[in-house]
Parts: sequence; structure tokens; C-alpha cells
Amino acid sequence: MLALALGTLTSCEDEVGNGNGLTATNVDASFTVTPVTGAVNTYLLTAQPKGVISSKWNTGDGEYAGKMNETIVLPDAGTYTITHTAIGAGGATGKATQQLVVAKTDPLKGNLVQGGSFETAADQAKWTVLNLSANGSAFWSYANKSATIHSPGGWAQEGIYQAIDVIKDKEYTIDMLVSCPSGSDETWFEVYAGTSAPASGVEYKDNKVMGLSTWDGCAKAAFSGKLSTVGCVKNDRTATVSNVVKFAQSGKVYLLIRSGGNTFTKDGITVTKIEFRGK
Repeated sequence: MLALALGTLTSCEDEVGNGNGLTATNVDASFTVTPVTGAVNTYLLTAQPKGVISSKWNTGDGEYAGKMNETIVLPDAGTYTITHTAIGAGGATGKATQQLVVAKTDPLKGNLVQGGSFETAADQAKWTVLNLSANGSAFWSYANKSATIHSPGGWAQEGIYQAIDVIKDKEYTIDMLVSCPSGSDETWFEVYAGTSAPASGVEYKDNKVMGLSTWDGCAKAAFSGKLSTVGCVKNDRTATVSNVVKFAQSGKVYLLIRSGGNTFTKDGITVTKIEFRGK
């Protein structure tokens, strides 16, 4: 069952143009939400097009640049606030929000990660720390429904992981929210899904899926959003930036996050809402 309610609609004029007629004074950000026939928990967001040049959307996981006709998938039951930012001439913007109620979780796309939001001590206990710095100088902390990796630099690193059962030849997607209010240099934040068991003191390298890397051009400045959007590390299997994984055998794999660097941000890199879902 789908429930929709129109929320607030606001618009403002950008300084670009300064009233010379090149900047829109009113940007209509209204949009409709339509269930996609034959696709479970999939919706089409359609922005009204008049005076709108481009669109940004936020389904609760951070704003991202999208299409004016944007398809979204919400696998989990719940109430979502959908926000549309419409961008008009001269950079003027308008915002509109709607509440979307998803009645049932998609059984084929349920999240296989346990404790992915680190909300309670029980959630945090689902993760095992992989000690990689001899003196323990790099470490993970838990607060505000998230986990943060801290490193003093000098190539100190640390990991966390948990085991997940997968099915042969089934495709899965991995994602998470990552953020940092400042940039780093010579720093990495990498996500793996490998079949080999992690070992203390041994740098994990089995099947890198995605991540951040200053060498590849991301995490040099502040960032916030889904790793699939803000990340730049290539998937070992596809040699492209992709969060899709598939395994040759059914059984146990290890979802592992490993991060560190030489000139690591003083604020740490924070992660939450970690997902591992059937595609």
C-alpha cells in the first residue's frame, strides 16, 4: 500500500543574474511518485518540467544529482521523506517534499548486513575489528548510529568485518553512507567482499569492490553521501566503479572495510547504513 502527502514547497532566487532576467524568480519543484508496474518497491519520481533545468533528489541517504524522471528502489518497509531540489535559470532553486510509505520489505532484496547502523552495543558486536596497526594507533569508534575510523597517519590502518552467506551466481549490491567534513591526502577507504578469512596483522586484499582513494581523485575534500556515488575506487572484478558483486560458489564471504593513510583527516571517516543486498 502506498501513501503520499505533499510536504513543503519553497523556492529562492540565486544571486547570479541580480535581477537582470537571467535568473528565475520562481522554481516549481513539485513532483509525482508512481509505483513502477511489475517491479517490487520501485517508484518513478517525475518532476514537473516547466522552468526546471536539472534535478537533485534525497530519499533519506543524502542529496544526489539525478534525472527529472528518476527511478528509485526502496527495498525496506518504512516511511521515507522524498525531497526534490529543482534547479532553474541562473542557479535559482526550489524544493518540494513528499512522504512515501513502503508497506512491505522486498524479501529478495533484504539487507544481509547485521548491525549496519551501529546503533546499539549489540549492533556493534556484529562486527569484528581487524587489527592492522602494530601499535593500535589506528582505531574505530562508535557513536551517533555510526562507526568512524581514526588514524594518526604514517600509514596506520584498521579494519572491521562480518561474515555473510551468499548464493552462487546471484548478483548482490553493496553500499553505505560515508562522510567526512575535511579532506585527506594519501588515504584510502576500501570495501572488500572476499572468500578468504581475515587474519590479524595481515592486510586484506581479497576482492576489492568499491571505496575512496585520494590517488584516484576522491576524499581529497569534504564529502557526504552513498559510497556508490561519492566513491572512485574500481571494482576488482569489473575494472569499473561498480558496487555489484557475484560469487562462483555458495557459502560464506567476508564483508570488510579497511581504511588508513599517510596524511589522514583529523576528523576521521564515518560510515553508517551499510547494506549488502540481492540485486
